Amino acid sequence: MKISQERDTDRPRARGTERSVARRAELISIGRKLFADISYDALSMDDIARQAGVAKGLIYYYFQSKRGYYLAIIQDSVADLVTYAASGVELEQVDRVHRTIDSYLRYAEHNHAAYRTIVSGGVGFDTEVHAIRDGVREAIVRTIAEGAYGRGDISATARVGLLAWVCSVEGATLDWIDRADLSRETLGDLLVKMLGGAMRAIAEMDPAFPAPAPARRDG
Repeated sequence: MKISQERDTDRPRARGTERSVARRAELISIGRKLFADISYDALSMDDIARQAGVAKGLIYYYFQSKRGYYLAIIQDSVADLVTYAASGVELEQVDRVHRTIDSYLRYAEHNHAAYRTIVSGGVGFDTEVHAIRDGVREAIVRTIAEGAYGRGDISATARVGLLAWVCSVEGATLDWIDRADLSRETLGDLLVKMLGGAMRAIAEMDPAFPAPAPARRDG
């Protein structure tokens, strides 16, 4: 009987937790749409609550503040980006690189404001947003390294070379979403060729990390 009572008291709590998780996820989904093309400063908590159709107190309950809400939205968006970019392990090297870059560009294309925030570091010097940005960079470097070299633990030379390429991708992508004078496919092809150049430079300086065949001049 005691065991049964414990189970009975646990069930509502479990259901309540599930509802809370679902409600929080719903608010993040709403926020992702709101902040997709609207900057952090342009929306007040009253604006957010009104457009989301919820009481402002509910947002405070789950996220404590506007900044907390925004960070949760960015983290959720980035998680999708990194997960998709890291998928496709069954693909050939070139196809996997193309998929990684295309998914990255798709995210920026459909989430202008959030992408700018991640890359530029948010409002002022926001250490938490910088940490999210650095995490994205490292995840992309690791994904490219695993596809190119078959492992994520690479030398300092290889890591910095790939990181430099990722930073150039950020700059090119920021320019692209502002100007939109290239198709996503054209920009993606250009970035793939730039990656080949970075890998050849890495191979020249650190022969332990030879450029994959598709990136070689003679490949």
